[in-house]
Amino acid sequence: MNKSTTLLKRENPFRKIKISKLVLNCCVGESSDRLKKAARVLEQLTGQSPIFSKSRLTIRSWGIRRNEKIACHITVRGSKADEILERGLKVKEYELKSTNFSNTGNFGFGISEHIDLGIKYDPSSGIYGMDFYVVLSRYGNRNCQRKRSK
Repeated sequence: MNKSTTLLKRENPFRKIKISKLVLNCCVGESSDRLKKAARVLEQLTGQSPIFSKSRLTIRSWGIRRNEKIACHITVRGSKADEILERGLKVKEYELKSTNFSNTGNFGFGISEHIDLGIKYDPSSGIYGMDFYVVLSRYGNRNCQRKRSK
């Protein structure tokens, strides 16, 4: 390839990769006051209200019943997702394992303490770990996924 074609490939805006969304998940494992406190932590971090996830199965040894709320999660998009992801990667020292990446290029990781993200410690709420999952996409990717294209 000559210089002009490689330059065009680099400048093509549809080849740029962007963060489509960032999903923050905080699983407590019980529907009690701890779950409400974990939801408050996620709300402090993002400024959005979390959604509660229910269990699919009853596991007696863990004390979980079917359809019991056991976790909360938030989907963040745009510049706020970039900011929160930057703080999360700083906690992991910008190093991820190869097993953290999926076949499609998306990746996820977990942190053990939310106070590492810059949130002030509150003794009444406690310390919670959370999972980060990042979905990457390209500009114009929606064209192949919309209903008209199928």
